[in-house]
Amino acid sequence: MAERSASLTINAEAPIELPVYPASVGPAVLDVGALTRQGYFTYDPGFVSTASCDSAITYIDGDEGILLHRGYPIEQLAEQSGHLELCYLLLHDRLPRPAELRDFVDSIKRHAAVDEQALNFYTGFRRDAHPMSIMCAVTAGLAALYHDAFDADDEGYRVDTAHRLIAKMPTLAAMTYRHSRGEPFVPPREDLDYAENFLHMMFAPAGGDYEVNPVLARAFDRIFLLHADHEQNASTSTVRMAGSTGANPFACIAAGIAALWGPAHGGANEAVLNMLAEIGSPDNIPKYIKRAKDRDDPFRVMGFGHRVYKNYDPRAKVMQDTCREVLAELGVDHDPTLQMAQELERIALEDEFFVERRLYPNVDFYSGIILKAIGIPVEMFTVIFVTGRTPGWIAHWKEMVSAPYKIGRPRQLYTGEDRRDYVPIDRR
Repeated sequence: MAERSASLTINAEAPIELPVYPASVGPAVLDVGALTRQGYFTYDPGFVSTASCDSAITYIDGDEGILLHRGYPIEQLAEQSGHLELCYLLLHDRLPRPAELRDFVDSIKRHAAVDEQALNFYTGFRRDAHPMSIMCAVTAGLAALYHDAFDADDEGYRVDTAHRLIAKMPTLAAMTYRHSRGEPFVPPREDLDYAENFLHMMFAPAGGDYEVNPVLARAFDRIFLLHADHEQNASTSTVRMAGSTGANPFACIAAGIAALWGPAHGGANEAVLNMLAEIGSPDNIPKYIKRAKDRDDPFRVMGFGHRVYKNYDPRAKVMQDTCREVLAELGVDHDPTLQMAQELERIALEDEFFVERRLYPNVDFYSGIILKAIGIPVEMFTVIFVTGRTPGWIAHWKEMVSAPYKIGRPRQLYTGEDRRDYVPIDRR
């Protein structure tokens, strides 16, 4: 309920009272619904100042570098928890008890395999198809396999669907990778945990043994955990918008994947590697740093700074430690790309230009280095992001459909022609 109100006066007309709703943490919001009845809309390109919903899942304070999931700081979750425990937290608003976590993990393992018919989806794609196009299509295709059971009003259906999507996404991602390489699919194993299973499905030789490196498994668990949710970003808002129409949740997640594919959103860690490829050699770094400082030069150092965080990205510190663990484990310090990345990191943390502007290395910078070191192709980076972000997407979908909601319908500032009469073609 509103505890305060604001008055808006337009052209000396009677003031319009706008309720002010407090947040549990962070800025309060103005309810501008009354403006529509007075013949006005608000104008907010990109929705940078508009709250489209209320949510209890994730809170971000970009100025202070704070990221909370259900009130828990991301640093504590990353150091003391694991990805699947965070998934439970996002879905259920509390940390699980030991028995609940065991049951949840067992459910995820049972749902990890995909239907035999889903395997046929991949035969229609070229080997060189972009992995994100495949992920969009096969995720939407799951709606065809689970269409008859669709009932968003049923809590059991919502929970089962959440489990299915979280469980199957790494399987689909690994299948997408192996399809691009012309390799047979490797099914999931119930004796492996979530990240171990992903590495096994990605890299195990067909019919052969594969020993999962625990350092790499821990790195992937952290990558998934740190990307699990990030409030009302473009892809999450897309999932909510699609879900507001009553669409099948698999289709909603496919819509989120499509939004994440954009280079301004999920392609950030891929952009880091593309930038390093452009630099070419550690010897060229001074020249490119000089270009980055030139306002008239289009070159930008990718992976530094963040649209939301005006302070240090709270996920970056955890990912920085993980990055160093992986590089030490793999012994790849001689790789010129990784050498360039490490030198750029040193400059960004010491150079006055970067420090004054708070252009710190962000989570995408470190995750890109980790994936490069492990041998993940650049075009698969955003697919890894999809796997990590799916629990956040489905948690937001579940939160929205579990309570009364409205179909999304943004307004516009119309700048086209006024009414005009049609002119027959022979008179033009």
